[in-house]
Amino acid sequence: MDTKRTSFGALLLVIVLWLADPLQAKSMTVTATAYNSVVAQTDSTPHIGACNKPIESKRNVIAVSRDLFEMGLNCGTKVKVHGVGEFVVLDRMHDRWERRIDIHMGKKLGKAVAWGERKVRISW
Repeated sequence: MDTKRTSFGALLLVIVLWLADPLQAKSMTVTATAYNSVVAQTDSTPHIGACNKPIESKRNVIAVSRDLFEMGLNCGTKVKVHGVGEFVVLDRMHDRWERRIDIHMGKKLGKAVAWGERKVRISW
């Protein structure tokens, strides 16, 4: 009896996953870099993000590439960066980047350099 229940449960899970619309998936692997609130890395207002919100005093802020923005990672969206923490989208990246996030590190240049470039899984 337990084997039948387990098999039925597994079959049900497969059917649910098969019917799930892949366009509704809200998780993916992206490249993650880091940036600082300095004119050399942003624009003349490094403390204001592209979402027109101050980012200097906020913690756990990310900028997202424009393709991710169009996928629903827009201003104010909360994003989980697996293994790192929870973030909020308050900035956008230059349009040359795709499938990329940029983690805000305030003015700590060494921290951003130490982060480097990594592949991470995000969910929203």
